[in-house]
Amino acid sequence: MTEPPWLTEARKHIGLREIPGKRHNSTVVNWGISLGAWWKDDETPWCGTFVAHCLRSAGQPVPAEWYRARAWGDYGSLLRPSRLAPGAILVFSRGGSGHVGFYLGEDPLYYHILGGNQRNSVNAMLLEKPRCIATRWPRGVPVYGGPVQLSGGVISTDEA
Repeated sequence: MTEPPWLTEARKHIGLREIPGKRHNSTVVNWGISLGAWWKDDETPWCGTFVAHCLRSAGQPVPAEWYRARAWGDYGSLLRPSRLAPGAILVFSRGGSGHVGFYLGEDPLYYHILGGNQRNSVNAMLLEKPRCIATRWPRGVPVYGGPVQLSGGVISTDEA
């Protein structure tokens, strides 16, 4: 099955991690710089930066406030949960802020999400379905496939 190019780009970075302390991961920093960020560290929440980098590398536009997870809630077009496909952009609640990542699949309780700044790295993890507040797809791009049923993975904590 073909997957969208932004998801292919996202997969290339699985395992990329923040650097603890005064040093910073230059890849994360450079994503921010290329997108116009005013910060130059990997301590600032970067889930939106990761999503923006992947979409932009695939020739897709990004929202004006790409660095805010909840800004992705109005991005592109609505994709109903029953029509989700790998690469869909899912936004989750997290206190007053949020989290954003790419849909890989789901099981009865969780969405399996590939994202950045998930436990300070790029990885796949599970996030509870009730936390999902938006399901989006780039406007004008055909949806590749449909829902994927999966099992297993890392269950979320307050870190995502």
